[in-house]
Amino acid sequence: MRMLLVVAAVLAGMLGSATNAVPEAARPGAPAARPVPALTVRPIITGLDHPWDVRQLPHDGLILTQRDRRTITVWHHGRSHDVAFDNSHIWVSGETGLMGLEVDPNFAANRRIYTCQGWLLPGGRHDVRVIAWKLNRQLRHARLVRTLLTGLPATSGRHGGCRLLVTRNGALNVGTGDAATGINPEDLASLGGKTLRLDRHTGAPWPTNPLRHATARATRYITSYGHRNVQGLAERADGTLWSIEQGTYRDDEVNRIVKGGDYGYNPVPGYNETVPMTDQGLPGTQVDAAWSSGPSTIAASGGTFVPRTGWGALGGALAVAALKGEQLRFLTFGAAGRLVAETTPDALRRFGRLRTAVVASDGDLLVPTDNGDGHDVILRVHPHH
Repeated sequence: MRMLLVVAAVLAGMLGSATNAVPEAARPGAPAARPVPALTVRPIITGLDHPWDVRQLPHDGLILTQRDRRTITVWHHGRSHDVAFDNSHIWVSGETGLMGLEVDPNFAANRRIYTCQGWLLPGGRHDVRVIAWKLNRQLRHARLVRTLLTGLPATSGRHGGCRLLVTRNGALNVGTGDAATGINPEDLASLGGKTLRLDRHTGAPWPTNPLRHATARATRYITSYGHRNVQGLAERADGTLWSIEQGTYRDDEVNRIVKGGDYGYNPVPGYNETVPMTDQGLPGTQVDAAWSSGPSTIAASGGTFVPRTGWGALGGALAVAALKGEQLRFLTFGAAGRLVAETTPDALRRFGRLRTAVVASDGDLLVPTDNGDGHDVILRVHPHH
């Protein structure tokens, strides 16, 4: 039945999309507004279960992770295969499993990828960690090269994070969850509820991190803190880093990351989820969100900045996937980081829960669904005028 709905949705998506846009105020002498493009949406990889991340490989291949199945899958020219690797220590519980994925910018030469996953430790303990792997030339086997970062907190599996992004400066950025532990977001000795930055080759803290001289090991990795559950990381064309963060019963957030910034989540005592996502009553200065979902959440997840060309009025917007909201929302921010337009195409409202959005090599978007029924898909979203 779900596949029939997917086919119907594909046909509907090809007919175009309605939008709910908040236009930027007209300015004297400003150029005419670009139109919002119609979107063709079609599934290109099927039969998946909780795909968590997807990335482009050279020569038009794709690579993706499936959270609960603990699999890395390569797809090329309509055919896919699972990569053989040692996944016996990957810990799956609730929202945690095999999650974030990134491909090295020099993959054609070094065949390295990076994953973030729950990990079983002796004595029944577990954490979340970042690992570098090397694929063989046939892309069928992966060998663990180095464990780059350990000790990201894990409790029941709730709020496990964990998004990866290599930015243009070569740093590996990590968005983490607070493991549903109230003290973690504001605790600079914890890796939970943070954005982190490290050397992707050695695992060392990035040399220009704001707290790189701190005594505590964890503190040296921190770019920003006071987050609840960072599900998305994206770099804008101007080099700024942005995070997408899930709220409680309200206030999903998109944040423009400031080095050393405090984003104000402090759910204590216990794990008190009635506190504001950005609590301006805390000591010091808290950074306000660039966008918030308001009084109810859409369960914002991963996202990416859309190419500036080929996407009309959506060019340069941040495409944010939503789980509970079952949509892809395009948020356009001005140069100063203020929201100027918001668009939710109908063409992407018909596929259920959406986990993230990634730019393909040709400028299309790749969007995994996350319905958990064994019939999840990777969608290709193409704009046309």
